[in-house]
Amino acid sequence: MVRWFYYVGRIIVRILLILFTRWQVKGRDNIPGQGPLLVIVNHLNLADPPILAVSLNRKAMFMAKEELFRSRLSRYFISGFGAFPVHRGQLDRAAIRQAERVLSESLVLIMFPEATRSRNAQLQTAFNGAALIALRCSVPILPIAVSGTERIKGVGWLLRRPRITINIGNTFNLPAGNEKSTKEKLPELTTFMMSHIAALLPSEYRGEYTETGKTKCH
Repeated sequence: MVRWFYYVGRIIVRILLILFTRWQVKGRDNIPGQGPLLVIVNHLNLADPPILAVSLNRKAMFMAKEELFRSRLSRYFISGFGAFPVHRGQLDRAAIRQAERVLSESLVLIMFPEATRSRNAQLQTAFNGAALIALRCSVPILPIAVSGTERIKGVGWLLRRPRITINIGNTFNLPAGNEKSTKEKLPELTTFMMSHIAALLPSEYRGEYTETGKTKCH
């Protein structure tokens, strides 16, 4: 990790947010002060990771799509914010091991279960990776909902000062159970996790999870 850039980058991002957006963070007190934590969040813009980095009061690592690491410049900046690559659409054992290391060190791991940016700002069907890691590591899960970052595009947004909201929910855990049988329920567990994000979003952002609310998981 490019350690100097992590801290300098945070200052730069914070200044940009204050000057050019109406940035607000709700529920920051819901973030545990210590211990391992898996953060799940919806994804609207490439700016989401650095905005999340300055919105949390703990240092965090990100799981990001492997494509962002192909360019040397992109790899430099995204690694500087604490990201490591994952190959989407497959079982990436190296990424899973890295995620487990982060959580075993009582750090914060941020994942975007949709695995890509939403093109219409609404929640898309999520992959099961976050649920798998939550099962393997048995750590608290913190849902966060991002809204407004979809308006960061072109140059006009600098004058419009879009409202960006980071809404932080309460931690929860996946239900305990036999690991093998529980893994068979990964799609159900994923929906359960995404329902917590949906509940924090305005209704027009909920998309595929409009009807889930905070569903119970049996």
